[in-house]
Amino acid sequence: MQISYSHDFNKKIKKIPKRVVDKFFERLELFKVNLYHPILKNHELHGEYAGYSSINITGNFRAIFKYIAEDKVVFYDIGTHPELYG
Repeated sequence: MQISYSHDFNKKIKKIPKRVVDKFFERLELFKVNLYHPILKNHELHGEYAGYSSINITGNFRAIFKYIAEDKVVFYDIGTHPELYG
């Protein structure tokens, strides 16, 4: 699985608490092994984010990504549920 990050994602991840960043990278390792592990709650988004998907990082934090190819994803955004879907 090839994973990359948008410029905006890289900027935003620097501003969130370290514990959440650590949890993101823990979940990313799980994501690489099993995209649909139940703890990730990987699901497609609708509306403004149609064509994107989301995984659960913590109870309130989500990471938004897009499948570019069968084995390639790009993470575009990370934040709390209200920040992202407000």
